[in-house]
Amino acid sequence: MKKYTLIGSLALSSILLLGACNNDEEVNEPEENAQQEDHSDMDHSGMDHSEMDHSSDGSIPEGLEEAENPTYEVGSKAKIQNAHMDEMEGVEATIVGAFDTTAYVITYTPTSGGPEVKDHKWVVQEELLNAPEAPIEPGTEVEINTDHMEGMMGATGVIEAAEETTVYMVDYTTTDGKEVKNHKWVTQEELTDL
Repeated sequence: MKKYTLIGSLALSSILLLGACNNDEEVNEPEENAQQEDHSDMDHSGMDHSEMDHSSDGSIPEGLEEAENPTYEVGSKAKIQNAHMDEMEGVEATIVGAFDTTAYVITYTPTSGGPEVKDHKWVVQEELLNAPEAPIEPGTEVEINTDHMEGMMGATGVIEAAEETTVYMVDYTTTDGKEVKNHKWVTQEELTDL
């Protein structure tokens, strides 16, 4: 009788243990999916830029060449449209610099930890270390050599898209009233006449 009780107890324990494992997987799965859904929104229009310092010191990456005939000349004003950040949409920008280059949409994991950043706009050719000749094919891994956001410098990224364009450094005031100086970068397609 003791033998059957022991076997029964072991069987019951195994069933409960397996059931607990299954429940853990079911509980964890939605959390993982929720995290993925949250991060999938981190594209050009929904990325959380609360930790981003939109301003910069105005330094220009080595090798980046000024545009010869930009649509918007330095000192002129333009309206930001189809902005890659919500707080830029529809605001007036003053052009601080105009440069011809290839701009990239990049997905990367910050060196400072935290979730993967998907579809970050924009990193230019001259902000990549030992990069192949432009335009770089989507899916190519690159090393990022700029600090637009915390944890970006030295991170490995994957090219999502490339655009040969004029990029602009701009000053503007966000929709919530914050003054931004020397923001890098806004592309030609993100600007329109006032």
